[in-house]
Amino acid sequence: MKPAVALLASACLALAGSVAVRAELLQPGNSRAQVNDAAVLQGLPQNLSDFGFFENQTEQQPGQGVTPYRLNTPLYSDGAEKLRFVYVPGGAAMKAQGEGLLDIPVGGALIKTFAFDQDGGRRLIETRVLLHRADGWLALPYVWNDEQTEARLAIAGARVDVTTPAGEAISYRVPNKNQCKECHGLGGAVTPIGPKARNLSREWLGKMVASAHLDAVPDGSDQLPIWELRQSADLADAARGYLDVNCAHCHQPDATASNSGLDLRWEQKSPDAIGIGKRPVAAGRGAGGHMFDIVPGSPDTSILTYRMASAEPGVAMPELGKSTVDDDGLDIVRRWIAQMIP
Repeated sequence: MKPAVALLASACLALAGSVAVRAELLQPGNSRAQVNDAAVLQGLPQNLSDFGFFENQTEQQPGQGVTPYRLNTPLYSDGAEKLRFVYVPGGAAMKAQGEGLLDIPVGGALIKTFAFDQDGGRRLIETRVLLHRADGWLALPYVWNDEQTEARLAIAGARVDVTTPAGEAISYRVPNKNQCKECHGLGGAVTPIGPKARNLSREWLGKMVASAHLDAVPDGSDQLPIWELRQSADLADAARGYLDVNCAHCHQPDATASNSGLDLRWEQKSPDAIGIGKRPVAAGRGAGGHMFDIVPGSPDTSILTYRMASAEPGVAMPELGKSTVDDDGLDIVRRWIAQMIP
């Protein structure tokens, strides 16, 4: 093969891979399943099926008004596969709010199912729902039965034995209803943290506008790198995007870890606020004897990477949502710190 032809073929393959990663599936709208709007708006439904979010719940096939989506850079949860959906009630639409969270109307919902591979198939573990009610957002966890036919409300949370994609046997923790507030708490209120416009593809947002589920494609959308293509992305963008998704819901003003003084949001530009040369405020033994959150050029002496590399309770960060170390995320953040000029 001639060099020019080989280069073109390589480029086409890379493009095809990128398109496959970014592909967003919108249902054709012929689902017969109707969402139970009364269940979304009131009460504590005992079964996931009470909501009617799915035409085929076990296969996770969405019903009318329920649309699957993916994030450019997803939150790490012990390597779990996540199936994400947004429900927009008939006659309503989400509103663009710049690069931040989409404004989902009252009566809408976010649905996220966690699954692991088991015996060559998919094992559904839990489905978390965020319901937008008249008095604010309500987070409820549902745990799947062994038969994979139903998920039951688990107000007190649960423990489930699973094997991660890395082959680690863990006791997977389903958070209780109150623990949901530790990640979703902002200014004392439960708030969605996932569907920010900067972490959603323009293609998907455009389709949501075309289907009248969104008023406009938001300014500042589609900024975070696609995680599967992180090795070819800008290193700082990949690392900052990872920290925004995995850490900033707690490490920002008015959130549950605001006393740390760290602000790891994507839009934060101050080097001190994101931890560069910053002394910890309340890290305790989590500091590991290190002096600064981020030491430019030295990931081995940075508190941020020390805590990311630990699975020990009281040291590990994030504190909730995982029991294992995310080696891929740690690698990106370590390399970002290593290339900083001391």
